[in-house]
Amino acid sequence: QLYREARECLTLLSQRLGSQKFFFGDSPASLDAFVFSRLAPLLKAKLPNGKLQQHLKSLQNLCNYCTSILSLYFPWDGGEGRPPPHPVGSGEGEEDPHKRRNQLLSVLVGLVAMLGYAFLSGIVSIQRGGVEPAGRQPIAMEEEEEEE
Repeated sequence: QLYREARECLTLLSQRLGSQKFFFGDSPASLDAFVFSRLAPLLKAKLPNGKLQQHLKSLQNLCNYCTSILSLYFPWDGGEGRPPPHPVGSGEGEEDPHKRRNQLLSVLVGLVAMLGYAFLSGIVSIQRGGVEPAGRQPIAMEEEEEEE
């Protein structure tokens, strides 16, 4: 029953798409992203039971839809699902020469923001203490009771 309902859903999607490039015309919408995210793995993955995959492959407009989105938004995908290789001689340092500096600055800004919040909210406070004469140190009440 599940396969029957899934096949029916694919058929309805195929009918709704018709000969359009995307579900709502010539430009993609969030529905296209959602549908593609379900159809592409079904179309590309190696599945133990290929009934549903075979039905999808029989719906040529949905196959063309997936292929078109793959070539438009994932041009490097030759069916292997990996991003394009970096050009020869380019290291990570060349991509963003100030990456390390930016990381350090973001950490410092975060630290200053946290400390500022701690001081302003009263979580942390600075109190000035007076200097007592040599030999006399204040004794807490608890300590006085213990001495007696």
